[in-house]
Amino acid sequence: MTRYLHLDHVDVRHGRTPILSGVTVSFAAGQIVGLVGPNGAGKSTLLSAIAGLLPYCGDITWNGKSVDIHEIGFMPQHCQIRAELTALEVVLLGCHERLGWRVGDDLLNAAAKTFQSLGISDLARRGMQALSGGQQQLVLLAQRLLRQPRLLLLDEATSALDIKHQMRVFRLLRDYVDETGALVIISIHDLNLAARHSDTVLLLDAGKVAGVGPFETAVTRETLRIVYGIEAEFLCSQSGIPLIVPLTA
Repeated sequence: MTRYLHLDHVDVRHGRTPILSGVTVSFAAGQIVGLVGPNGAGKSTLLSAIAGLLPYCGDITWNGKSVDIHEIGFMPQHCQIRAELTALEVVLLGCHERLGWRVGDDLLNAAAKTFQSLGISDLARRGMQALSGGQQQLVLLAQRLLRQPRLLLLDEATSALDIKHQMRVFRLLRDYVDETGALVIISIHDLNLAARHSDTVLLLDAGKVAGVGPFETAVTRETLRIVYGIEAEFLCSQSGIPLIVPLTA
């Protein structure tokens, strides 16, 4: 049975200020959804609402039921570890309910595999306080992946990464979706990254849906002009992926 995430007329307000208005979309599992839009469009609010961490009006269901934060993976934009823990300890805490007096070999092997997939095996024994922002971001992503959630919500999970690690993360997410059939929703500021790695794009503007579907239909010259206030040229790479070149603002 195909899993679905369904949002029906979702509204979120901060006091009297509307943050999200009438968001209605459905996404089948087995894909990567790129959540895009300018600053203040409501991307972080939408992910937090889906995760059940913000009050909202309307309906949000995953497989026909309310979303259970304990059954999904959610990585907020601003997430820091201040405790004196190693990177390995932080990742293992992602499966805290399976931890006992002794950590099983199966869990340790799964953690090691996740570290290796992200190219950060050398960080496992290092303290989190000694890591850069980008390294911490990778460790926290490894923590979420270790749980193998079927719904994974990532808020700018590649924002602090260099281009090599961005590519590694998106390749890992693609493999993860192919292997597990999960639904991954990731907010992305870089539209060219969204074009390359998203199966579906959800474009938000001032808390409303401004476009949804394949990148080339959701993001056009007209939507860039209306939503971002820029003029842009669309090129095509040798592999057929659209590339956006901003011209004027």
